[in-house]
Amino acid sequence: MNAGRTRVTARHLLAIAAVGACLGAVAILPSAFAASGPRSQSRLDSRLSAAGALAQGSHDWRRHGPTPDPPSTFIGPFIHVQTLASTTPKSGDVNPYGVAVVPVSDGMLLAGDVLVSNFNNKANLQGTGTTIVEISPSGQRTLFASLQASKLPGPCPGGIGLTTALVALRSGFVIVGSLPTKDGTSATMQAGCLLVLNSSGHVVETLAGGPINGPWDMTAADAGSTATLFVTNVLNGTVAANGAVVHGGTVVRIGLSFPGTGVPAVTSETVIGAGFPERTDPAALVVGPTGLGLSGGTLYVADSAANRVAAIRHAFRRTTATSGATVSSGGAINDPLGLAIAPNGDILTSNGGDGNLVETKPTSQQITVKMLDTSPTPPGPNGTGTLFGLAVVPGGSGVYFVDDGTNTLNVLHL
Repeated sequence: MNAGRTRVTARHLLAIAAVGACLGAVAILPSAFAASGPRSQSRLDSRLSAAGALAQGSHDWRRHGPTPDPPSTFIGPFIHVQTLASTTPKSGDVNPYGVAVVPVSDGMLLAGDVLVSNFNNKANLQGTGTTIVEISPSGQRTLFASLQASKLPGPCPGGIGLTTALVALRSGFVIVGSLPTKDGTSATMQAGCLLVLNSSGHVVETLAGGPINGPWDMTAADAGSTATLFVTNVLNGTVAANGAVVHGGTVVRIGLSFPGTGVPAVTSETVIGAGFPERTDPAALVVGPTGLGLSGGTLYVADSAANRVAAIRHAFRRTTATSGATVSSGGAINDPLGLAIAPNGDILTSNGGDGNLVETKPTSQQITVKMLDTSPTPPGPNGTGTLFGLAVVPGGSGVYFVDDGTNTLNVLHL
């Protein structure tokens, strides 16, 4: 769906793959290449040659001293990709986007299960999917929610088209974003909303208007009786620009409290991110800030249109908006979409420009690359446009990801 985005050259990918083979399918990338993007080929070749020699144990420590340990990697030991289940329910919805692991058992929700939101209907029209499926770690799939625009308890401009914005909270509520279309085209996109579902899969509240305008992805800090949502929005000026890049993408921080009974109450709404590039796209519907992940007080953003990972510091207390500092760009990062934080604090991003998962240190080093999708997607590299939502398996034993080329939930593991 995301063909045509900027991507690593074939020569770079071959070099990275060669290093990966030396390290048992783990590619350790030179920090200078990762942090600063393409270099001259001679400098890149010399760095990759050195990395390959190190991997083969050819470094002479008696002459040069002991070799420093390579950066620790979370996904490095994982070598298997396993399909758990189809994400397509009986209604025929396709194009899985959002992924969220259920934290506690409540109602239909079982702790450890994975929720997946579908963006397309059975006719494969984007922005028309209305279902969330629940998949157990063993691969058993059930339907958690099938939503109807006519039965919503509040406003959701344009209707329902479920996006990557999906969180499951300890209060038993599930919140999912809607960026709807009438016919699957960018021209008919409308502002949508956030839909609040109870643990039985019923919508009990909608959050719409104000800074919520095309909610595209989301993460949450969950304190049980309260939660803080961080939501990217991608419709600020994009439709009017008709394919041209506009810098209107935002991140909104939303405070919620959960009374003993009744629906969640919004306690605050603050735009903390602004100026992110965004544009309409006939294949991807819209391109803009997507994946989000929290580590400490920093919010990391997959800035898709700028091909970078950005950091918004002091995300919980800032009152002004920023486009964030660039953590890493270029290199193995190739249109970052899904984003998750690994247990070791590293940033995991799934590429829309190829089938790869990239692990990046907060200090900017891209240290590990794993190919998640090897399916050919001409004219682009393997897995072009198929990877979206990510979530770390509880306990850190792997990474869940959806593949919208096969409409499946998969796991990368040992």
